[in-house]
Amino acid sequence: MTVKFTEEHEWLKPEGELVVVGITEHAAEALGEIVFVELPDAGTAVSKNEEIVVIESVKAASDILAPLDGEIVEVNGALIENPSLINEDAMEAAWFFKMKLNNASDMDTLLDESAYKALIA
Repeated sequence: MTVKFTEEHEWLKPEGELVVVGITEHAAEALGEIVFVELPDAGTAVSKNEEIVVIESVKAASDILAPLDGEIVEVNGALIENPSLINEDAMEAAWFFKMKLNNASDMDTLLDESAYKALIA
C-alpha cells in the first residue's frame, strides 16, 4: 500500500500492521522553523480528529490531529531532541508516531498523492 494523505497535511505510510504518521513538506514549509514538538505517549488510544501532537514554530503553535482511530505504539524521540528534523526531512526521518489502526480499511478514506497535490496546488 502506498502513502496516503489527509486534508490536514499529514502523511500515513503503512509499515506491516502499523501506520507511520508525519506532516508533509508543504505543512513544514508553511509552519516555518520548528522549535518544539510535544508527542503523545506510546499506548495512548486516539480517535480521529483528536488533538495529539503540538508543534511550535517561530511563526505559530499548531495542533496535529489524529488521522484515524487507533493506538499510538511508538513515538519518534529524535524529534523531541531535534524538532528541526521536521524542516529537514518531513517525509522520512521526521515521522511523529506509529499507530495501530482500529480498522485498516479506514486508510481507503484518505487522499492519494495525486489528490493531495491537487489540494495544495
